[in-house]
Amino acid sequence: MSIEVRNISYIYMPKSPYERLALDDVTITIPEGKITAIAGHTGSGKSTLIQHLNGLISPSQGCVLVDGVDIAAKGQAARQARRSVGMVFQYPEHQLFEETVEQDIAFGPKNYGLTPEEVKERVRFAMDFVQLDYEEYSQRSPFQLSGGQMRRTAIAGVVALRPKYLVLDEPTAGLDPKGREELMQRILKLHRQEKNTIVLVSHSMDDIAKFADNVVIMNRGRVLMEGTPREVFVREDFIRQAGLDVPQITNIVKALKAGGMDIPSDIYTMDEAVDAIVRAMRGKNRAGGAEKC
Repeated sequence: MSIEVRNISYIYMPKSPYERLALDDVTITIPEGKITAIAGHTGSGKSTLIQHLNGLISPSQGCVLVDGVDIAAKGQAARQARRSVGMVFQYPEHQLFEETVEQDIAFGPKNYGLTPEEVKERVRFAMDFVQLDYEEYSQRSPFQLSGGQMRRTAIAGVVALRPKYLVLDEPTAGLDPKGREELMQRILKLHRQEKNTIVLVSHSMDDIAKFADNVVIMNRGRVLMEGTPREVFVREDFIRQAGLDVPQITNIVKALKAGGMDIPSDIYTMDEAVDAIVRAMRGKNRAGGAEKC
């Protein structure tokens, strides 16, 4: 199954002087069990798009189907479909509100009607995922934590719901490189462990190249292109049209190639670059040895 976005458009503040078309006839499919990245410049519509995925906002036209169910419909099936999509907003630490870390993380599971034992198990699971020790942090006020710990607590609150679809809006925004890598590795581990579907909104082309199975590029409220990272990044003209860039390692590789190194130019991850450079250096050494003989 999947999430299907069918021909949705969304108008902010319709019939007012501030009316603005934020989404314009968007159609995409988010395949189950994959990591789909949505990228675009500020104002491209990507954050508006993901808010449609669990019914936080309703389209001005079109519909969203989660596992074949129209989430705008009434009834238990639509309610369950909306619940299957967990949302972590950009700067989720602004969403904290309970007295203790445990209570904040437990809020969602309690509203799902789980038993106290099930709630506690989910809190422990989520705190372990974000690397917050239960004994040390569960009874602390979330507002007495560091900024990074607050963000992890907020993410844990959504992870505790164990959603089938997990939507993350710029989860690494404001983090240093080490923190960003650690969080992305935890998300990847959760994806493999739970076999869930991840929707990742990101400005980082490097993260998208490294972690995503599929990429959707947004520009001015429309889908500019979509495909695998390799299919998307090879179209640098479209990437730059959307106000984005290829991964940093791609630009480095092109500079090396321009300097005479015999390596492919269509390289998008650090691992690919290392392999290509090692092969090129070995080939150069072999050629140098042959000349000496």
